[in-house]
Amino acid sequence: MNNKENKGMKRREFLALSALGLTGLTILPSYVVNGRRIPPSDRVVLGFIGLGRQGLSDFRAFSSVPGVQVAACCDVDSMKNLRFRNRVLEWKKEVGLPLRCDTYEHYQRMLERTDIDAIEVCTPDHWHALQTIHACEAGMDVYVQKPLAFTIKEGYEMVSAVRRNKRVLQVGSQQRSQDTFLKAIQMVREGAIGHILHIHARVGDPPAPFDLPEYPVPDNLNFNLWLGPLNDPAIHYHPDLCPPISLDPVQNETLWGAWRWYRETGNGFTADWGAHMFDIAQAAIGMDGLGPSEVIPKGYRGQEWLTFKYDNGIVMTESPYLPDNARAQGIMFEGTDGWIRVSRRSIEASDPSKIPGDTVDRSGADEVRFEVSSPHMQDFIDAVRSRKDPVAPVEVGCSTNTLCNLGNIATELGRPVRWNPATLQFVNDPEAASHRLTHYDYRNPYKL
Repeated sequence: MNNKENKGMKRREFLALSALGLTGLTILPSYVVNGRRIPPSDRVVLGFIGLGRQGLSDFRAFSSVPGVQVAACCDVDSMKNLRFRNRVLEWKKEVGLPLRCDTYEHYQRMLERTDIDAIEVCTPDHWHALQTIHACEAGMDVYVQKPLAFTIKEGYEMVSAVRRNKRVLQVGSQQRSQDTFLKAIQMVREGAIGHILHIHARVGDPPAPFDLPEYPVPDNLNFNLWLGPLNDPAIHYHPDLCPPISLDPVQNETLWGAWRWYRETGNGFTADWGAHMFDIAQAAIGMDGLGPSEVIPKGYRGQEWLTFKYDNGIVMTESPYLPDNARAQGIMFEGTDGWIRVSRRSIEASDPSKIPGDTVDRSGADEVRFEVSSPHMQDFIDAVRSRKDPVAPVEVGCSTNTLCNLGNIATELGRPVRWNPATLQFVNDPEAASHRLTHYDYRNPYKL
């Protein structure tokens, strides 16, 4: 990325914008969900953009946070707009709120309102940057699902928009608010296993080329608007991209949006789960706002795993963290004095005495805790009220987004790429700097 593309933002400026930087991370306190009366001055009014499976899940989490109200929702699928509105009205009836939730097809119309405090952006990744930037410019705070952005440049533009407009942004990397991961971060930072040598972070495969057959676009979906800034003419409608639903009879999505798994529309498991596991790994070793200096793709000269090398000597590989389960997603920190393994299900260490009994394993051996989000939403709402940064501010999401994109760029180029965390630029590599995941030309009339 050249100076013009990132507008000259250097690491010193980047860290100066971050309230987290390289400081310690505080364990979140407990909070009361029910039985608390919230005065009008403390109420936070939300609008939602993107109303698929994740949007519904996030609404359920937000609805458990005291003081939250929902005024509006927006989606390019009219059925999902109606479904979301119905869910909101059911909740409002239960808690005694006025029965109103306005629906929009174009999010810009919703951003014109003056009664909304914050927006959730839960759309496909290629929409995150524009919708977040526009919400910030409209004076609204933002909870944006992970990964922060689709490209590297988008991430840095989002950092600038948040800070320029003095907004609060939380990235939906909710593992930053989960006890097992907080304990692992704390242990690594405090030297419980000595100097970290190797991190095994299992996330999954990179995206594949788009190869879905074309289907007719249903009448309830504005697929042209779904595409937004994407400018690849090879992208066409397939139900897996925008999983259909039915309201009569009620039939919800049977799969997650498959746009995640294709190069033209998403960044694969590298970003989808990398925004969780790589994110925690970087937090533990003090690399928020920084990043690796070299990325080597799987298969290059016998390289067994996608590999990230840091200037301090730490190596992180996208590789199994459990000896008997190659597919399970989680992290293993290997240090000079032992190891720590952590996932959404459990945390364990080579020295069991270092792990409190109440965080060892609370969910059963076969359960995968996909979304434990309510504390993360509570943290965001607290930050909106206090005007202080949440646990996953925009700079955190940006550095993790950059790392994930570096992994996919190296993979697609089939060779190592070198990155300078101080200048936020590739090192003598015009091909990587011009890669579509560094940035691409938006489809007219969209502009970043």
